Amino acid sequence: MISSATNRIHVSSEVGKLRRVLIHSPDSGLGKVVPSKAQDWLFEDIVHLDTIRASEYDHYVKLLLYFLDEKKIRGRLSDIDASKNHRNFYKPDHPDFYRSDQVVELQLLLMDILEDTAIKSQLVASVCALEACSYEVQRRLMGYAPAVLARVFFSGTSDESELIFPPIPNFIFTRDIGIVINNCILLNKPKKEARKREALIAKYIFFHHPMFADYRQNIIELMDKEHHFLMPNDSETEKVTLEGGDVMVVSENHVVIGISERTNSEAAAQAVKALFDRNVVEKVSVIKIPSKRDYMHIDTVFTQVKADVWVMLGDFSTERMKGLRTDEIQYVLGVHPRTVLKLEIHQFKKGNVAAPRSFQSLEELLVDISISDFGCPPENVRILLSGNNQFPYDAREQWTDSCNLLALGNGVVLGYDRNDKTTEAFRDAGFKVTKVEHLLIQLEEGRVHVDELADTLVLMPSAELSRARGGFHCMSMPLLRD
Repeated sequence: MISSATNRIHVSSEVGKLRRVLIHSPDSGLGKVVPSKAQDWLFEDIVHLDTIRASEYDHYVKLLLYFLDEKKIRGRLSDIDASKNHRNFYKPDHPDFYRSDQVVELQLLLMDILEDTAIKSQLVASVCALEACSYEVQRRLMGYAPAVLARVFFSGTSDESELIFPPIPNFIFTRDIGIVINNCILLNKPKKEARKREALIAKYIFFHHPMFADYRQNIIELMDKEHHFLMPNDSETEKVTLEGGDVMVVSENHVVIGISERTNSEAAAQAVKALFDRNVVEKVSVIKIPSKRDYMHIDTVFTQVKADVWVMLGDFSTERMKGLRTDEIQYVLGVHPRTVLKLEIHQFKKGNVAAPRSFQSLEELLVDISISDFGCPPENVRILLSGNNQFPYDAREQWTDSCNLLALGNGVVLGYDRNDKTTEAFRDAGFKVTKVEHLLIQLEEGRVHVDELADTLVLMPSAELSRARGGFHCMSMPLLRD
């Protein structure tokens, strides 16, 4: 079991040095996605499982271990890669699994809590109810060992021949199941049916795993409005939907929440109220972006690179936003409904939610965050644009997650190698660009140490991963940052 002695969680930045992170390596469920169901399961295409694992995601795991838990991998890289059974290093149910307290595998946490018979019984019953399973299936699942049952819950299958229920391939995007905000955990409420089992499993893990025992009283759950079940099925204002890709903790006292295709205004309002009522933060900026698949979450249109550097889709720059009109946004913050016209971005402060500050563009907000929250001189703040702001590369590369970067530390970020023009923008801004394969060798040989890296874009292979519409920001749920 993952140690409960090292269970500290706290996140108050998007760019502070990453110390602990929750991930989930691609499981066999990704190899079960068929073309006719790909978009229902929120993938743009079917993926080749062996490629997405060995040629792409495994590089991510190895790099995280070098940065966060070096003792688990240093001196072993050549043996891991050369072994005919090298996949065992990445399998949570295998004795050779890397098993780290810093690079935490979600499936391992699920296996841990399933050792408790009472929790196992509750979760089996809940999943079977959600998936409309027969009682016979439910009874059979109770007979599975924790490692097998965890695999079934993730991939839908206990072996290669039987599919008990649909896979949940989006679980590789752990950011969406919950967000650590200071020492609180905000749980998600997914909009899409394909992600409901994820939310259920995540809830059981956060409420029952010893790793989170000291934080259970700090878990925030959002609820649908009272009597929502009496309202028409298409009543969007009554339902509450929120995913972690629409939440960013930019500083200790400031959270950014998006209203998007996946997160609605009621959820944003409840989140703002809960964060203020619990004294978690002093300021929340709410950003409404167009509700369309192109954008999905706010972290598909911008992420922070370092205190004074951001990467962003140029459509939301100050220059392009001039004169544009936007839809009404309604916020219900526990006082009175308030309608804000023609604005996309509104910043609320605790104790004065009725008078939000408004911003005319995303660029204006990001510059203000660098200045107000980080104390950066205005002239030093830089906004790097997707595709280097060149049409059609800006839209093409945003689609393949040019704006969805994960900061391992201030200025050291991971991005996809296919976004050539965005990479060009980083080079123009003075960043070093390196391929992960080269960096891993340098780290293993001791020619580079993680603490020596600065202003570096690490390019990750992406031929298959990009088909899932999510970058490394999506594929990480930070648990602890400096």
